[in-house]
Amino acid sequence: MITLTRTDSSNLDFQRLVTLLDNYLEEIDGDEHDFFSQFNHNNNLDYVVLAYKDGECIGSGAMESFDAETMEIKRIFVLETARRLGAASQVMDELEKWTVELGYKNSICETGIVQNDSVKLYFKRGYHIIPNYGHYQGFGSSICFKKVLQNPA
Repeated sequence: MITLTRTDSSNLDFQRLVTLLDNYLEEIDGDEHDFFSQFNHNNNLDYVVLAYKDGECIGSGAMESFDAETMEIKRIFVLETARRLGAASQVMDELEKWTVELGYKNSICETGIVQNDSVKLYFKRGYHIIPNYGHYQGFGSSICFKKVLQNPA
């Protein structure tokens, strides 16, 4: 059974997984890693969800406010040995639930076009492709997604 914990970026389990994620992304991104890594800050993230199985932290995700109605999901990662257990979806569920609790209406995220598992995950979860936002505008290696979590009143 997977259990979830809400925390922040000061959590040592989160910091450990982010280091593993960054190492993984450095391999995948190749020459573009420096561009992407400048946007993957981990300091002062107030909204982090960790997934545990048998006492081991196996997955993580975070979010931060993008605008008055939208949270941006960041840093979704599951240990390779724990993939296909549903941890990423459970972390996303919790982040989306937390987003609504905080009064936000939308969730957005970005991933690299070569990250097929991430792209599949976002489609499976009801996200749709949007024009690249923010610092990803005009960058062809990024793909951005959005999901409306609650309709405007």
